[in-house]
Amino acid sequence: METFTAILLATWDLYLDAAPWLVFGVVLAGLLHALMPEGMLAKWLGGNGGASVVKAALVGAPLPLCSCGVIPAAIGLRKDGASKGATVSFLISTPETGPDSVAVSYALLGPFMAIMRPVAAIFSAIVSGLMTNVFVAGETDMKPQPEPELSCGSCCSTPKSDKEDKTIWQRSLGGLRYGFSDVLDDFALWLVIGLGLAGIMFVLIEPETLGAYGSGIGAMLIMALVGVPIFVCATASTPIAAGLIAVGVSPGAALVFLLVGPATNIATIGVVARNLGARALMGYLLGIVGSALIVGLATDAALNYWGISVLADMQAVTETVAYELKLGSGLILAPFIVRSLWGEAKRRIG
Repeated sequence: METFTAILLATWDLYLDAAPWLVFGVVLAGLLHALMPEGMLAKWLGGNGGASVVKAALVGAPLPLCSCGVIPAAIGLRKDGASKGATVSFLISTPETGPDSVAVSYALLGPFMAIMRPVAAIFSAIVSGLMTNVFVAGETDMKPQPEPELSCGSCCSTPKSDKEDKTIWQRSLGGLRYGFSDVLDDFALWLVIGLGLAGIMFVLIEPETLGAYGSGIGAMLIMALVGVPIFVCATASTPIAAGLIAVGVSPGAALVFLLVGPATNIATIGVVARNLGARALMGYLLGIVGSALIVGLATDAALNYWGISVLADMQAVTETVAYELKLGSGLILAPFIVRSLWGEAKRRIG
């Protein structure tokens, strides 16, 4: 009973940590959908070339979205015409880094890791996006269908054909309705599943137990294996990485966790499989894990060559988001998630 209670509390804490960024991501997706000029995203991020993948990585890296908040934003980009490779690139670069996580990385892990982290994030996003393009080569990339003028169940959407006839205020309101309905419906179930599994992992797997594995490719593979399913944002993963380094895990292995953890989780895997397909999912996973291992090995080699001690630079960190904001965001988001889950249940039963 105590273990079950601990899992529930851990899951609730994870939900509150995610809620502000999730709300921000839903709002961002809705506003991008409503306000972005027609064809702009398709022009920037469409096509299967490498340029759109690089652009998506560079656009996503500075955005303050974590592994949960990026899901609705990425789905919105895909719905508005982004290619599969560009969507994967954005889906990886955005949660792996951001102004908040870089600041925390500097405070906890020192200047070297604070620089290495965003560089590695962009590199892994580009590699994963390019691999996705390779894996989906030959597939017919079905573009989103135009939204109908009159819809029975999607009155919350803003028809693109009417954008120019509405004020910015009207389009923004329509975009918010679109974000909290259509976009949220695409990932709510996987979000709940992912948070639940992450709560179980946080209770049953102690990071300190991983310190015995030390460094090298074996330790990095373990970090990747732990990081793929877990639900953790870039900022929250930083103190975990600092704890891993403190108990003997190499900085390169910790960086693998910093890259893979925020970029992948059960929820994101499910969303990628559903919206992009199995072949894109394979490119996404192989790209992020493979590039993270390369970066991890390079980091340890560079630290040894230059004689830099990351452990000597580590410091304490404080919470960056007030509990009141987390709780308020969670309470705002909860009814929309319940509505999505109820609708999903009715569709499956009916």
